[in-house]
Amino acid sequence: MRIALHTRVRPDRIAEYEAAHREVPAALTAAIRAAGVRDWTIWRSGTELFHLLDCEDYARLLAELAGLPVNISWQARMAELLDVVHDYSAEGAAAGLPVVWEL
Repeated sequence: MRIALHTRVRPDRIAEYEAAHREVPAALTAAIRAAGVRDWTIWRSGTELFHLLDCEDYARLLAELAGLPVNISWQARMAELLDVVHDYSAEGAAAGLPVVWEL
């Protein structure tokens, strides 16, 4: 399944956000893949961040990552950099952007 998400980086933290993503911990990327993600791309337009995930089951992904120490640490780091964060709650599983059009 494909899921599109929207987050927002703080204007004064863009460089730090991009630097962090050049150094995503290997344990986190391994956990993301083990939870069923085949691809995860993030685009930035100004402070707006758009994520596109290709995964087996988004709700399962969130559930599997939610309690992992490496993800908890990463999310804490991202919370310092973002105005709008990725929602790992049960409600977050339904928070993907709605599809408006596809070709």
